[in-house]
Amino acid sequence: MANHFHSSVFIGPWVEIEVSSRGSHTYIDENSRIDNFVKIKHVGGSGDIRIGKHVYLNSGTVLYSGNGITIGNDVLIGPNCSIVPTNHNFSEIDKPIRLQGFMPSRGGVVINDNVWIGAGVTILDGSVIGEGCIIGANSLVRGVLEPYTIYAGNPVQRIKKR
Repeated sequence: MANHFHSSVFIGPWVEIEVSSRGSHTYIDENSRIDNFVKIKHVGGSGDIRIGKHVYLNSGTVLYSGNGITIGNDVLIGPNCSIVPTNHNFSEIDKPIRLQGFMPSRGGVVINDNVWIGAGVTILDGSVIGEGCIIGANSLVRGVLEPYTIYAGNPVQRIKKR
């Protein structure tokens, strides 16, 4: 329904942030930076997007509101990442997928404080990324990731503790 941004937030001139027609909101806290060519879309559910303090969203990143996204403080998100907290229903074989709506929420996406997400990472519904995690480039994240751990791969796998 509305977007709420702290006055210190930097939003590049070529950022696209939609205003929701579903009643969801985007909140961006102080000293965060949304780089050019980031897109924030309110689709696939009625969840809010909440972005904490000192967050950097790099160029080409797309956030879909879906079942909700919460990004903690001091999070760095590399270029061309996708955060997708929603899933299409496909259970009716005789009905086009586009007409079946969305599956129930798996809890949205939660990215805790002090996380670094490498370029090209995709984060799916139900993902919880623990505080201090590092996610390697081009990884696919689904599930709960332990704090202060390095992950990489498709699907993401634990590499080592920090």
